[in-house]
Amino acid sequence: MLQMTTLPLTARPRLLANWLFVVAAMIVAMVVIGGITRLTESGLSITEWKPISGAIPPLTEAQWQAEFDHYKQIGQYEQLNRGMTLAGFKAIFFWEYVHRLLGRLIGMVFALPLLWFAVKRQIPRGYGWRLVALLALGGLQGAFGWWMVKSGLNHVRTSVSHLWLAAHLMTALFTLGGVIWTALDLLAIARNPAARPARLTGFGIAALAVLGVQLFYGALVAGLDAGLVTNQWPLMNGAFFPGTTQVGRSFLDAIFDDPQIVHFIHRWWAWAVVGVLVLLARRVKRADRRASIAIHSAFGTQVLLGIATVMAGMPIWLAALHQFTGAMLLCATVWGVHLLGRRG
Repeated sequence: MLQMTTLPLTARPRLLANWLFVVAAMIVAMVVIGGITRLTESGLSITEWKPISGAIPPLTEAQWQAEFDHYKQIGQYEQLNRGMTLAGFKAIFFWEYVHRLLGRLIGMVFALPLLWFAVKRQIPRGYGWRLVALLALGGLQGAFGWWMVKSGLNHVRTSVSHLWLAAHLMTALFTLGGVIWTALDLLAIARNPAARPARLTGFGIAALAVLGVQLFYGALVAGLDAGLVTNQWPLMNGAFFPGTTQVGRSFLDAIFDDPQIVHFIHRWWAWAVVGVLVLLARRVKRADRRASIAIHSAFGTQVLLGIATVMAGMPIWLAALHQFTGAMLLCATVWGVHLLGRRG
């Protein structure tokens, strides 16, 4: 029996999928630049959130000095950067400015074409709400970013809250996964107008959850500078288990706030991720061998980069490459989980 398609004649699923892949690439770039911003301690250099006028950087010496004066009023300057020159301030301002500018650009690249596709009735039925939800999720991620910055704009802290940083990054990665998943659904419709959206299988949920824990702890490592607690692998400062940095910590405090414990969890939970992703890659190999290769390549590269980053003392370029590969690992995993959902 033939299945009737519900695809409107004006729908352009392949065009929408290609647009979403562009958005996904921009989100990956945003994640990497955000990582560099954290590693260079640049995140608190812009102390105000101006959605419109903030797109224009300081253009005169007086404007630069005014921005610098605002920065001098927070704890990071007082405790870490007292005596910094204006040239030094411009260097850290650059990364935070680029990070925010790219966020604005992603919003425009998502919102304006979405409006155009909606007006032209080019969105397949059932996908409009999903695209709007992804746009809203991107807006929430931006709000988390500002709340993260606000957490460090005081005289006590010298950096942003690592928990707000984790919320900011995880929302970005969740959005990235949703964009990739939706693009893959749209590609399936382009090939077969009667195709149904992929579903999340039990194993697929488990694989994403296990990876999600690792990504979350990666964010905590970045927020706590926990990558600097040791330059050894597999031992940590001569011991397998490093113990807590401060005696008397509660269990929850230790696993979320202690740099050594957070680092320990991140480096060894990686092997749970490897085990699950090996199984995922085996399951999707028959459906699409390219996805299996992508998953294996991504987690293998990510593990090696993680070890190299720690042993090299957390150089910025290597840590940023590690974060980039983490985002690509998420994309490869979403691809594999999507294939499982289509086979089911």
